[in-house]
Formats: sequence, structure tokens, C-alpha cells
Amino acid sequence: MKLTTKGRYAVTAMLDLALHAGQGPVSLADISTRQEISLSYLEQLFSRLRRHKLVGSVRGPGGGYRLSRSADDIYVAQVVDAVSESLDTTRCGNKGDCQNGEKCLTHHLWSDLSDQIHQFLSEISLGDLMRKREIRQVADRQNRKQSGDGPDAVNTQRLTDQAPA
Repeated sequence: MKLTTKGRYAVTAMLDLALHAGQGPVSLADISTRQEISLSYLEQLFSRLRRHKLVGSVRGPGGGYRLSRSADDIYVAQVVDAVSESLDTTRCGNKGDCQNGEKCLTHHLWSDLSDQIHQFLSEISLGDLMRKREIRQVADRQNRKQSGDGPDAVNTQRLTDQAPA
């Protein structure tokens, strides 16, 4: 089973949002910079996440997005489901017509695997991920890089000076 880019990016962006929730609304531009995900792609994903009531938007200066509820109450499977990402591992889209219109020999095996993956992701909340030391370390590195502190920092002033007027 391979989770495609849409599901991966949605989970990554939601985790970033959860990690920065204490700072008020988070802009998609900030998530885009930290996670190196296209801003237009994030806009599409967050439109779906908002429709599924996983995030809320705040307009105006200092606006952005925030989680609609506690990170402990938002599960990875909900995020993947919200962006219409299939976790199906069958060749037939679980229709059972994988071999000349009928179920193949291993259809039930792959169907059961899809169910197991969905169940696994249904038991992991954004809060669970936030508490992982490894994830906090990566987030700290990304924050340093974005703010211009530390060895991973980019000299944003130099880039601004070189930008065309």
C-alpha cells in the first residue's frame, strides 16, 4: 500500500498546524515554507479539511488556520479521509472485479490489509504525533531554518535584497 502525495501532505500540514497552534492562527504561507509544499496545493487541501470541519479559518491581518478541536481529537485517518485519499490496497478499488469481473485469489487479503491500515491510522491522533521527541526535533529544526537562526538558517535579508523590484 502506498499513500499518495495528497494524503501525506495533508497529514504533514495538519501536524505542522497542530505544532504551531499555540501561536495563534497559522498561515498557509508559513506551512508552505516550513514543509516545502506548494501554497496552491495547500489551499486545495485546506479547502477540503475545512469542509470536513477539521480546521477553521481566521480572516484579516494575523489570520490563518487553526484546528477545529484539540489535536488529541483529530486522528490521522480523519485527515486522510477528508482529502478523499484512498487507503485501498486492492487492484480493483475493492469492487471485487479484479480478475475478469470476479474477485481474484488474493482480493480478501488486500482488502483486509486496507482495513488494518485504516484502523491503525484511526488510533493515532495529531496529539500523539506531537508528543514524539523525534517529531519535536524536526519541528524545532524547521522553525530555526524559517526564522533565520542556527546552522540551517537561510539569509532571508540577502534573498530580499536580490529580489527584483
